[in-house]
Amino acid sequence: MSRPHWRALLALGTTALALSACGGDNDTVTPPPTVTQNGTAQLALLETTDLHYYARSYNYYSDKEDKTVGLERTATLIHQARTEFANTLLVDNGDTIQGTVLGTYEAQVAPIPATQQLTMYKAMATLKYDVGVLGNHEFNFGLPYLNQILGGGLDVAGVDPAAATPANGPGFPMVTANVTSLKTNKPLIAPYVILERNLTATMADGSKGTVPIRIGVVGITTPGIMNWDKDKLDGKISTQDGLETAKKYVPEVRAKGADLVFVLLHGGMSASGYSANMENPGYYITKDVPGIDGIVMGHEHNVFPNRGANPSYKFDGADNTKGTVNGVPAVMASSWGKGLGVINYSLKWDNTAKKWSIDTTKTAVEVRNIQNGTEYVAPDAAVIAAVQALHDKTRTYVASPIGNSDFRLASMFADLGDPSALQVVNQAQQEYVAQYVQKSLPQYAALPVLSVTAPFKAGYGNSGDYTNVASGTLSVVAAADLYLYDNNTINAVKVNGAQVKMWLENAANRFNQIDPTKTTDQWLINDSKTGVQPGSSFPGYNFDAFTSPDIAYEIDVTQPKYNVNNPSQGGERIKNLTYKGQPMSATQEFIIATNNYRANSSAPFILGTGKAFDIVWASPDANREVVLNYVKGKQNITRAANGSARSWTFTKVATAGKVLFKSAKDSLGVAQAAGLGNISVERADDTGINAGDGSYTVYRVDLNQ
Repeated sequence: MSRPHWRALLALGTTALALSACGGDNDTVTPPPTVTQNGTAQLALLETTDLHYYARSYNYYSDKEDKTVGLERTATLIHQARTEFANTLLVDNGDTIQGTVLGTYEAQVAPIPATQQLTMYKAMATLKYDVGVLGNHEFNFGLPYLNQILGGGLDVAGVDPAAATPANGPGFPMVTANVTSLKTNKPLIAPYVILERNLTATMADGSKGTVPIRIGVVGITTPGIMNWDKDKLDGKISTQDGLETAKKYVPEVRAKGADLVFVLLHGGMSASGYSANMENPGYYITKDVPGIDGIVMGHEHNVFPNRGANPSYKFDGADNTKGTVNGVPAVMASSWGKGLGVINYSLKWDNTAKKWSIDTTKTAVEVRNIQNGTEYVAPDAAVIAAVQALHDKTRTYVASPIGNSDFRLASMFADLGDPSALQVVNQAQQEYVAQYVQKSLPQYAALPVLSVTAPFKAGYGNSGDYTNVASGTLSVVAAADLYLYDNNTINAVKVNGAQVKMWLENAANRFNQIDPTKTTDQWLINDSKTGVQPGSSFPGYNFDAFTSPDIAYEIDVTQPKYNVNNPSQGGERIKNLTYKGQPMSATQEFIIATNNYRANSSAPFILGTGKAFDIVWASPDANREVVLNYVKGKQNITRAANGSARSWTFTKVATAGKVLFKSAKDSLGVAQAAGLGNISVERADDTGINAGDGSYTVYRVDLNQ
């Protein structure tokens, strides 16, 4: 029978779905055979996650091939797995439609019509995915757009469910159980699906046969969408706790006759304590919900299982050797198409009981990488062809000029105070908000307007994951490089001086505490890729900084981290905070230009649990577009005017040992051009250092300069 669309699933609730043989290349199913004897079979669950529209192995910022990423190479791993395994089930774990300029082009620059399938789904169609889940970034462009690319069917306020047709949807069912339409009080899309398959099996007499199996798949996404995209979702949908959702639906799917039950969790795992609506509940779902045969994870852009020397998940219950979490087979396949998750099951068919069971001793879990040393798997021609037209249009778009610059705007040393990639963003945000306040918010017209931004590209994804805009002609791609997140929108919040200090104390958690008396090497950055991870990693995209001559402060990294909920138990790293040369008053009020993510979801980390920012304006305009228009308006960007205002320095301290920092190779000149004379090359590469792979350079930081 032909492959039904997910919209039909929505109408039918959780009706079982009969589709093609697992991982097969046709869309028909033969009638289930009459099984007369016991048998064994193998089933490999294959996972992609957090593709973020990396369809091609291409960096649109540098306009050149990037072999380290891309579905076009993951596709080759998928084809290899289907050759290796008799039966496969291919799933996508969300955050698929947003991330590269390809996604921005189709959603915002030249929006695709409802009669056209999303190009990312065209590429995925060449691989015949079986099922997917919505990630948080699927909501970035709003519910009408989501309805369109899913082929219609979203019965939710502000959306016409008939505005698109199923034929232009993903081509595979989408399931998400913990997002509810407030209009209907029902799941926004199907909470789960039961896939009917015929497995190629070896029968008891040694002959080959086919045996039917019913595979239940429950989808769960992170509840954080209500914070991160509040302006688009508030009053339209609600989210439910991931653990409680799994407790509700896993038994239901099992009761409806599923032989195997998998959870697609767009979330990761933390074992530091359960809390309702937690972002990454994978550990507790596997611990507290019986009946799960496998869990697929993502969102955190990490790898599980990781059999290297320094895995990201090292707590009790996370077995990187076996690939299980609390005994449940589990996989997380990195991000951006870098890897393919594989859970290979050995199944037994009991003909008397008419039941499948899993031989857990033979279950194997791994993440297969597109990169092996210096070698990469070949790209897949079908994926390349599916994306080619959009690829060409996007390259033309990002190459269009918007201005000029007399300096290199780079983030390799933003963690150490280089403002060259940050100041123009802050200036654009500050000017945009200040003009609006003067025009439309007269009650705040007397308040100073400041701006903060962060080095969104700080080396976490790989050693090339830095903002790096060459001097000379600036194009659209420069704005995209300067402001990575196309879904962020401008927000303005009212704060006082005490809250400004708390904001900066939170940002200073980016740094490890340095002991000046320690003679051994110490890593400056608290980041699992570019430093060490002593319990929890603080990402660069949260390291907010001012870049204004009006603000000055020091960061004392010898002090313990500030505890926003109990200041008496932590240290204070922000020293000598001044505004226009005078100590900043705790009661003085400011307007700060920031983004919607920071304004909505970061308040508990900056101001304390249960606290919220006073948002005085939530603009519909994207931060990236504001930066782009600012550069267009200025035309000429100079280091003197737009890249040299450093608001902070480290508090000077002599250290007995070396303080080390990882960044991109051959980049010392970037630091020197920014006037950072306290940085030198310690090691040309990081091979063998802190699980280094040789792709970064290790720099030494003299904190006494």
